Amino acid sequence: MRLQKMILRVLCLMLLLLLALGIWYAWRALPIISGFGAKNMASAVYLQHRDPASVLREELAFFPVSLGSFTVNKEDSSVTGSVWGLAKRKAIYRAGVGCTLVNDLTETAIRNQQFNLPAIPAQNRDSIPWPYGDKIADSIPAGVDTAALQRAIDRVMLANTKKGKPAFTRAFLVVYDGKIIGERYAPGFDKNSVMIGWSMSKSLTAAVIGVLTKAGKLNPDAPAPVPEWKNTNKEKITLRQLLQQTSGLDFAEDYGSPSEATDMLFKRGDMAAFTANLPLKFQPGTIFNYSSGNANILSRIIRHTVGDAAYAAFPYQALFHKINMYSLCLEPDASGTYIGSSYSYATARDFARFGLLYYNNGQWNGEQLLPENWVRETVKPAAANKQQRYGYQFWLNGIGDKDPAKRWFPDAPADMFFADGFGGQNIFIIPSRKLIVVRLGVNTIDENKYLKEVMQAIKN
Repeated sequence: MRLQKMILRVLCLMLLLLLALGIWYAWRALPIISGFGAKNMASAVYLQHRDPASVLREELAFFPVSLGSFTVNKEDSSVTGSVWGLAKRKAIYRAGVGCTLVNDLTETAIRNQQFNLPAIPAQNRDSIPWPYGDKIADSIPAGVDTAALQRAIDRVMLANTKKGKPAFTRAFLVVYDGKIIGERYAPGFDKNSVMIGWSMSKSLTAAVIGVLTKAGKLNPDAPAPVPEWKNTNKEKITLRQLLQQTSGLDFAEDYGSPSEATDMLFKRGDMAAFTANLPLKFQPGTIFNYSSGNANILSRIIRHTVGDAAYAAFPYQALFHKINMYSLCLEPDASGTYIGSSYSYATARDFARFGLLYYNNGQWNGEQLLPENWVRETVKPAAANKQQRYGYQFWLNGIGDKDPAKRWFPDAPADMFFADGFGGQNIFIIPSRKLIVVRLGVNTIDENKYLKEVMQAIKN
């Protein structure tokens, strides 16, 4: 009898512990589900003008996000997410700056923020030749097998993920020697459709850092100007270490469970401040640790460098509108700082224009917008990056200039570098093949395969 009572007590204790663990996990995880769904539904509805049912079916159908419910309220341009009525999170839309999750600040305070954005020139872009406009030349450069290229593009658009699930590729675009030679969109999308870049946003952020470096306002080798780090063991972290993801901050880029990345993106109003206040885990410069937090610190450095009055317009005036990237929308967090890690929207052609900027060594229309050595430094990995797969917020094809099997993409040249985002958002830049390849969609497909097929269709 005594043994039975003891076993019963142990079982009750275990059940209580499991219940407590479940409550603790739900307390951490449910707001992330609600926030992820509300934010992405809002941007899809108000920026992309999509039917909410298609967003639920394509972007929000995976577990555990599928547990959430998301209500669109067009009267106040918002979306509210919850899980079983719990952990409600609201995302609001504001013209010009897209959608923002309400966190830490009140909704009224966020809506009252002012963003003085530059006007987009009134022009018929279809009458202006690419890349300054959208008029595409009828002629195809010599050496392009148009039939083989079209087959490659068609296969990309129809491809599933490696696990056989729909990839929902929305856009695929090929630029060869500066000219668009192939382009296709999924039904419901076209050359004017803006699409999310996810972590390709990091590459955009690095480019703006480059503009400020060229102007002499930032120095990659100087300590990063982060106010929280003064007189701490983080004060010697350099701007270069932030760019190369070797800051040493204790940040886990994990989206399978609650982490610093998910807490930052879906629970925090000031994402840069959240990351800046994290402790050091490694000596700066010694360990490569991919972190969206580093990119958001970079984004706030841009804000602090140019000042609040100029900040909202600065990335557009100083860079993106200069490269005719007029569709771009950078979305801010609740504090008003652009989410430099994750939330940019643009057309496939505008993402290709950004790739052309780097392909042309930071020049556009005769103007050197980035430092002359910026692209060279961008494709130079840190010593701490043993696989040599990361530069200034761009991914590299890695070690193996002589052994293709060691490259990230074995069938692509060693000089390839690329902006990469969740779900297979990519701008591949291949200087030796005169190529830029843009793919945008929901889920990742076999990038090495489609790059190989595109290159096989073009004889340099």
